[in-house]
Amino acid sequence: MSKNLALSDTLYDYLLAVSLREPEVLRQLRDETGTYPNALMQIAPEQGQFMALLVRLTGARRILEVGVFTGYSSTTLALALPPEGRLTALDISEPWTAVAKRYWEKAGVTDRVELRLGPALDTLERLIGEGRAGSYDLAFIDADKENYDGYYEKTLELLRPGGLLLIDNIFRGGQVADPEIQDPGTAAIRALNEKLHTDPRVDISLLSVADGLTLALKHS
Repeated sequence: MSKNLALSDTLYDYLLAVSLREPEVLRQLRDETGTYPNALMQIAPEQGQFMALLVRLTGARRILEVGVFTGYSSTTLALALPPEGRLTALDISEPWTAVAKRYWEKAGVTDRVELRLGPALDTLERLIGEGRAGSYDLAFIDADKENYDGYYEKTLELLRPGGLLLIDNIFRGGQVADPEIQDPGTAAIRALNEKLHTDPRVDISLLSVADGLTLALKHS
């Protein structure tokens, strides 16, 4: 059976050299985030570029993001939106999102981003209560793994029929394939992967991009 080619460091550098079109503001944000202890929480630049392409392909105008960190993904997605587009960004950390705010301003997308601070499950429930169910075109989940199933269910409700959901870290660094690893985060992602495999509400494709990215298209 044919498999994906494993990326050596040399091949990965080549991938970036011939395909990455990273705006300077995103390069600066990636470099700054690389100096922080939790730098590995930032998405890979080629993943961000792929996600921006999906925004343009789908014509998305309303995006929901669960998990902001320092703002690489939200800045990338907001830059891909049309001027009237809006992104609702959910996070719990004021210090990390303060970095994101600086880069939203540098990128000129502050007016496109609505930041909601607080536990994301509660915020998602509030968005549903505000009448936003079925209103988002695209959503991205990249937050604490133990709550992935809850984020999935509530985000699916907030997506419109035909909306696209992107779920990050689906490989969990390869740990999902090792049954001996049963920490709460890995177990939660493994359970969600199994659920997605047979969920009739969506069409799915799991891509070996960065740490694994699942695309789930909500049925009409």
